[in-house]
Amino acid sequence: MPVTKKKRPAGSSIVMPGAKKRKGVQSVRIKEESGSEKRTDNKSPREVVRDRFVELLSQSRYKMGASNKVIQSEFSKAEEKPLLVQVINELSKASKLQMSKSGMDNELYYTLVADEIAQKYIGLDVSAKLVLQCIEKAGNNGIWTKEIRMQTNIQQQALNKIFKQLEQRCLIKPVKSVTAKAKKLYMLYELTPSKEITGGVWYSGLEFDHEFISELRTFVMHCVRRLNSGQGVKISEIKKKMEQAKVSRVELNADEVKQLVQTLVFDNYIEEGTLDDNGDVCYICARTVSTSCHFKWWDALSPDFHFRAIKCEDGVTLGPHEPHHHTA
Repeated sequence: MPVTKKKRPAGSSIVMPGAKKRKGVQSVRIKEESGSEKRTDNKSPREVVRDRFVELLSQSRYKMGASNKVIQSEFSKAEEKPLLVQVINELSKASKLQMSKSGMDNELYYTLVADEIAQKYIGLDVSAKLVLQCIEKAGNNGIWTKEIRMQTNIQQQALNKIFKQLEQRCLIKPVKSVTAKAKKLYMLYELTPSKEITGGVWYSGLEFDHEFISELRTFVMHCVRRLNSGQGVKISEIKKKMEQAKVSRVELNADEVKQLVQTLVFDNYIEEGTLDDNGDVCYICARTVSTSCHFKWWDALSPDFHFRAIKCEDGVTLGPHEPHHHTA
């Protein structure tokens, strides 16, 4: 019968009984495979610089920005500098990088911008981004139009167009201040104006709310007279009673309640009494002070008037030269 030879599979080898398996071929193959993997993971020099730059700015210590000095020291090689310029231009164009100057050392700082924020900045030119940075720095105190013009050196006509563009994108909003109702302040769209701008709870529509304050003062007087049998009431007790009675259209904190109480103290309706065990002031109704004295008004014309001791009806005696006055 004819003998048929079986074909060996590709890559296989015949191992003779008792012979040691050669490892040369296998080791060569492993080297080739690892080399191919290395080639697929290779990045261009510009991509490497970009990754390092983003990683540097992502560190927590550079959350508020990394100075140009730090960037230059990190990318000190000559071949990296032109690539770094390309990376900065690329990120700036995509609105993912913010550049600003420090007021102290006047040095350039780089700050990464989150992707969701960068989406809002897409399409804005350099002037619009510069205006937006000025408004962002002002926070919830806002910034006047004149200050923006001085910081950016942009003419008023061009500035008005930028304001309109940023307002349409809901990036900024105009706000009026109680101190200057005819002028406009600008702040970021999502911010709530500070009390210095709105006047706080005592203002309604930029107008001082006299009626609202008068109602609250009357309630405070009621608390001072009625609570604790008129022996003294603390700020915290007045605040709690206000919340229970719901006399205020807005929630007042302890400092705002104290402001109300102080207006009554200045108007001599109430006064500070004793301190409790915790050192808190207890307020009581002001005691009536009489200035009626035993002499008549014409006695004040006497040359020795200021040398007399004056006894008032409430038992208070004023010595010579002590400040006093008399009503007829």
